[in-house]
Amino acid sequence: MKTTPSTRRAAMAAVAALINTATLAAASANGVFNAVVATDGTGQYATIQQAIDDAPAGRTSPWLIFVKAGSYEGSMKIPANKPFIHLIGQGKELTTIHRSLNVGGRPEDGKTAGETAYWASSVRNPQASVYKAEGSVVTVEASDFYTTGISYVNDYGVEAQKGPQALAMKSRGDRAAFFDCAFRSFQDTWMTTQEDAYRHYVKDCYIEGAVDYFYGGGNVLLENCTLYNVRRGSVIVAPSHDKAPWGYVFRNCTVDGNAEARRDAKTKLGRPWHNSPKAVFIHTTMNIPIAPEGWTDMGAIPALFAEYDSRDAQGNPVDLSRRKSTYKGRGDNPPTGSCPTTVTKAEADRMTYDNIIPGKDNWNPKAMMERLPEPEGAKADGGTITWQPVDGAIGYLVMSGDRVIGITADTKLQTGKTDGAANLRIRAVNKYGTPGK
Repeated sequence: MKTTPSTRRAAMAAVAALINTATLAAASANGVFNAVVATDGTGQYATIQQAIDDAPAGRTSPWLIFVKAGSYEGSMKIPANKPFIHLIGQGKELTTIHRSLNVGGRPEDGKTAGETAYWASSVRNPQASVYKAEGSVVTVEASDFYTTGISYVNDYGVEAQKGPQALAMKSRGDRAAFFDCAFRSFQDTWMTTQEDAYRHYVKDCYIEGAVDYFYGGGNVLLENCTLYNVRRGSVIVAPSHDKAPWGYVFRNCTVDGNAEARRDAKTKLGRPWHNSPKAVFIHTTMNIPIAPEGWTDMGAIPALFAEYDSRDAQGNPVDLSRRKSTYKGRGDNPPTGSCPTTVTKAEADRMTYDNIIPGKDNWNPKAMMERLPEPEGAKADGGTITWQPVDGAIGYLVMSGDRVIGITADTKLQTGKTDGAANLRIRAVNKYGTPGK
């Protein structure tokens, strides 16, 4: 007989009494993940960078790194020779990679250089401090990177609530996929690739900042994401595209913000950084007021800064009649030009996943993001938990609340008796490392 959610919960409650957490605390990946990182000593690694350093170079298939719940402080870099790193967190509310890193200014009073950026003596003037920045809390040089269930945070931007530049993420490779993650800073939160032909796909993510906090190049599609503004007069994007056919495309996203961002209609959708940038917002819900002009000047003339079907928080169409269409660059002889402020339905209907993402190599990051269902038929027999297999699962996370107490490729887990476990559930893991419901 097929079990229901209520019968599964009842079965798991009974099973919970059998879990011996002391026995399972040191459980290994058991063939599910290639590496497990944990701050509490229950993984193979204590830091994420150690797991990346030990990952093989030149992969052509995913190398799965599971990062248990915890606060992981420090910078992290995935070099170009290590493609196909899949960095899997327990959930963006539980797994955080963070560091206080001021990338664009001098150390503040009361803080050492190490708390903000890197500094060094000038060769010509050893007494003078000169800026030597580390570019981002996390830098991904490799292609075929995938991550889910992690918050990437630059503590400097979040805590100072002001500039200068303070990157949380720099993603430079092709075929980069981001699912159900958070990115937080203030200025320049996330810099995407500078290669026009490179693709990023971003789904169900939260991106926070105030100044050009999503910027760079590449063909980047964001779907069902929240763009959260943390001050009056925020500017969301600052693209730089040369010949990218699509540029930045936001579909079914939400523009939101704190009380400061809601105070008046000062927030801008973006400004043109370099070359001939493109950014289009399609079916956007704007929970905060946007400046009537929508966009502002910077260093270039956009090829396309436009919208289609923008709605306010109540679902009413946003008046786009005053959107900015003429631009002026910088310099002694600044360029001037214009671009459309809207796209037609037919044009918007072409700016889709199927047209932007697969390319000639048929890349399909949506497959990585498919969550498998919860296993059925969980039961206890003596000191063993068993459950029914889930089609497509390479393994299972056995959890008590927010704590992983077992990782197994089997459909059973050996246990002992205890009275302490509760809120037990099993999450099926797909072949890309994404945990199920």
